[in-house]
Parts: sequence; C-alpha cells; structure tokens
Amino acid sequence: MTNTVSDLEERRIAIQAELDAAKNQAERNQLGQFATPTGLAAEMLRYAEEQLDEATRIRFLDPALGTGSFYSALGEVFPKERLAHAVGYEIDPHYGLAAAKLWSGSSLDVRLDDFTRVTPPMDSERFNLLICNPPYVRHHHIPNGDKARLKELVWKACGIEIDGLAGLYCYFLCLSHAWMAQGGLAGWLIPSEFMDVKYGASVKSYLLDRVTLTHIHRFDPNEVQFGDALVSSSVVWFRNESPRRDHQVRMTYGGSLLRPKLERLVPVRTLGHDRKWTKYSMNEIRQEPNAPVLSDFFNIKRGLATGSNPYFILSAEEIEDRDLPLETFRPILPSPRYVPEDEIESDELGNPVLNRRLFLLDCRLPEGEIEKRFPALMAYLEEGKEHGVADRYLCRHRKVWYAQEHRPEAPLLCTYMGRNDNKRGRPFRFILNHSRATASNVYLMLYPKEPLSWLMREQPELKQRVWETLNEIRPQAMLGEGRVYGGGLHKLEPKELGNVPAVALAELLQEMGLQQEQQQLALFQLV
Repeated sequence: MTNTVSDLEERRIAIQAELDAAKNQAERNQLGQFATPTGLAAEMLRYAEEQLDEATRIRFLDPALGTGSFYSALGEVFPKERLAHAVGYEIDPHYGLAAAKLWSGSSLDVRLDDFTRVTPPMDSERFNLLICNPPYVRHHHIPNGDKARLKELVWKACGIEIDGLAGLYCYFLCLSHAWMAQGGLAGWLIPSEFMDVKYGASVKSYLLDRVTLTHIHRFDPNEVQFGDALVSSSVVWFRNESPRRDHQVRMTYGGSLLRPKLERLVPVRTLGHDRKWTKYSMNEIRQEPNAPVLSDFFNIKRGLATGSNPYFILSAEEIEDRDLPLETFRPILPSPRYVPEDEIESDELGNPVLNRRLFLLDCRLPEGEIEKRFPALMAYLEEGKEHGVADRYLCRHRKVWYAQEHRPEAPLLCTYMGRNDNKRGRPFRFILNHSRATASNVYLMLYPKEPLSWLMREQPELKQRVWETLNEIRPQAMLGEGRVYGGGLHKLEPKELGNVPAVALAELLQEMGLQQEQQQLALFQLV
C-alpha cells in the first residue's frame, strides 16, 4: 500500500520529535531550530493557494527545510500536477539526512547545504513560491567574520544595509530576493520584533522599497506558536514586484492567519514614516504627526541599576541587625508585585508606607572616613569585596564602587514590564509616589518638565489630576509603542513610553494653566 501525504506527515512529526529530543534546548536555541507546527504550516500553504492563480505551476523553495513541514503541507494543499519543482536547503545533517530519506520517493530535492553560501539560480530557474521558517539565531551567535560575509551578500542581493544587531532570519529573508521569480510570492514565519526594534529598519526598508508587501499577520503573543521558543511570531507575505506608491498593506492580528480577530489596511507611505508597526495590526489609530506625547511633559528615565540588588538593597530589619548607619541608606521601592496600590503614601520621614520596607546603600564617603565613623559599614564593604561585588561591571566603573547613580524620587512612575492578562486589565501601571523613595530599573521614573513642574508646585492638586489622566491612557496606545515577547510579556523603554500620545494631558494642563492666569489676574485687579 502506497503511503499518502497524511501518512508521511505522521511519520515526519514522529521523526521531528525524535530528532529534537536528541538535542538539548541550549543547542537548538543557539542554532535557532524551532520546528513549524503542522497546523500552522498547512494554514500558510492554504493561504498561498488562495493568492496564486490556478494556472500557475509551482516552483517551490524552502531555504531552511528542517524535516519538511512546509513541503508536506504543500502536498496536501496543491494537486501533484501543479508542482513543477521543489527544493529545500538544510544546513544541519541531523535533520537534513532524515528529511532526504523521508522524502526520497517524492519530487522534493533535499540539498544538505548552507543556503547563505549557495550561488543563486539563473532567472529562468528562480522560484515563484517561497515559504520559510528561518533559523532564529540572535546576532551574538553569528561569528563576526560570517556576519561581514552575510552583510556583503545581502547588499549584493537587494541593496540593503543590514544592521549588525539583526538576527540570522533577517539575512535569510533579504538573501532570498535573488532566488525569487518576478511576481513570485513569499511567506515568512519570523519573530514580530523586527516591526519595532531598531535593527528591524533594514528589513522594513526591504519590504517597503524592494518588493510589494501584501500582508502581515501578527499572532497574539499570549498564544505562543512554538512551545519551545518564547518569541512572538508573525507571518509576512510579499511579492517580488516593484511597490506602488498608493499600495495598502493588510495588517491582521490574533486568531489565525485565515481567520484573524482584527484587521485593517495601512498605506505603505504611513508605514514608511513610522518606526513602530505592531500597533497597526492591533487597530491602533495613528496619532497626528505633531500631536503631544509624554516626552513633551516628562523626562523619563529607567530606575537605577545597582550592580547587585541583594547586596545594596536591604530591609530595615537587616540594617538594624547589622548595626549599619541608616544615614548611608535611602528608601527604595520594592518590586511592583509588593506595591499593591497605585498610590504610595509617605510617613513623617518620607519613607513609603508599605509592608515591605527596603533601603538602598548609597554612600559617597571615602573608605578611610567610613572606617573611622562607621566600622560596621566598613566591615560590610569588606564583605562585598570578598564576594566579588566590587568587581562587578557597574561597580568597578564607578568612581566609588558603593555609590549609586543619581536617581532622586519621582512623583510619578510607570512599571517597566507587564502582561495584558493580569487582574487589572492593563499591562502597565502608573504609580503616584508621595514618598522620597527612589526606584530600581523595574520602574520608569517620570520627572515633570517645565512648565508642568512649575504648575505642580503652584497647584499641588495637579499632581493627582495628572496621575488620573495618565491612568486614562488606553492600554492599546501603550502597547503600540512598546515591544512584546512570547507569552504576552510587554516591555516599555523610556523612549517608547515618551512616544505614547498625551492629548488629554495637554488639554488638562492648558485648562489648569488658564485657571492659574485667571487667578493671578483677579488678584492683580483687587490690589
């Protein structure tokens, strides 16, 4: 009895599991080997079938074959008579030899070679359907010599200058340009991070300037596509055609590729002027170019990095037990999970009123003076030296290894990371701080600029109003500026928080400023 494609797929899945089990997670992470789930592969090929003309004979290429999940799906979706040629490259014999044996009776030409080192074919031999889940190898695992080679090859292939921080998948995508037939369709299963991070600019330049980008589907990061890789994934579709200026890109989010939860069309000219693309797939409405943002009103800084939190941050009880001088410490907020409320009250000394009371060692006295005045503290510093704290990177680059960077208390803070599925329904929290406590780098600290700073001094009630206005910012507006990782973990850097729209805050300050002017005028008229 002849094996059907479905039978072969069952065999392929079993072989894939066996091969994966023979390697440890660290090995597979370093080589970026994460197998495409069967259902997702089938869905991508069904999508491709919808995009291609029925009369098109398929010339199929997979530059990172693995065991052949996409080729297996190709056979399930397309009738045999439509398949003219199929080639798959696999650099790792561990998978490639098994794939060659599995597909030996099929039309797939399995080539055990490094796709990035193979000479592209002549025009007549190029491929009109390219589907790939490229290796997710981070830039620091690419040898410097190899990185220079890849950068040069990409420049020759499509005229794009790849950023040195780009992962290997970016090189694969751009190098494939020389393998695609004119008008050919490509579907890439890649990490979503390229849409927001700095190094992704080179990939976005390729997608906007060298080909016609047709569709980006971003999966919900809470629904990780790969059980063994915590990355948020997207499928990027484009054709090897010159882009039209009036072209619009279909951006979808959530659900599945064929049945997304959200959808919108975005002009390519809009994408060309925006460094953040993930917000479009979530139906985030783009703000006006000159609309106010949070950085117009705040200097936003990450909380301080101590170099060793367990050593430099002590509880009140630990300080007392060691007889350390409290005047060489200052209060610091605990992790957000120990701050249950979004408003932090202060005691008479300015310390935060929290169950978990922590203090940061921050002393600028020379060791000679500390030895005379605070022998217990000197003994603690010696402990730090013995345990290597003084030799850590941050500590040894300070003028005084136990003196912290300057981070005064901030009246407003924002959590640095969070998940959208928490009980609050918001991944990030704005916190109103009435204490003199500083914060570590799990917080973003918001310091008011002028004239906001002046207004808050003149009108103390404004601090509360500003905090309430910040909490009215829609979560989607913040998610659109930040970045997301597999499992739905969202992060915001200071510049990203600074780009969050702040129209309501601008209106509030205009209102409060006008009130202040009217009060001053009334006083003047009474004199």
